Amino acid sequence: MFEIEVAGEQRQEAVGGCLALNCAPPFIVYLEGELGTGKTTLVRGFLRQLGYQGRVKSPTYTLLEPYELGGRSYYHFDLYRLSDPRELDYLGIEDLLGEDALLLIEWPEKGVGLLPQADLRIRIGYREAARGLRFSAETERGAASLPRLKEALEKL
Repeated sequence: MFEIEVAGEQRQEAVGGCLALNCAPPFIVYLEGELGTGKTTLVRGFLRQLGYQGRVKSPTYTLLEPYELGGRSYYHFDLYRLSDPRELDYLGIEDLLGEDALLLIEWPEKGVGLLPQADLRIRIGYREAARGLRFSAETERGAASLPRLKEALEKL
């Protein structure tokens, strides 16, 4: 586990870019934090790093936005409006887990019991003039990514 402090939207996007370069599918990332802490901003930076040029919006109403980049599948979930974890069955999350895909899941606490285990958990919190990000691994794959990710973020 490690923590960093990030000030500004561009820096938050840069963190997402580092994440994209250091976490390859199959991989699952939980993004936790209050409204407005920059979870979707981080995802935007992730996708931009992989070459996506379109608009990156939070899938608050659709719950899921799929992206195909470089022959790989990336899925951005926003479970904020999920009223029951069983609704994940309608999204076909089990089918996505069989793929060589990377899942970025905002508000994972809304899917407790039906979400797969995260490889990496990122907790974003408010700080005085910045955001604090805490990275923790939950699997061997996640633990293997932490040193590379920490080194890349220290260079930002």
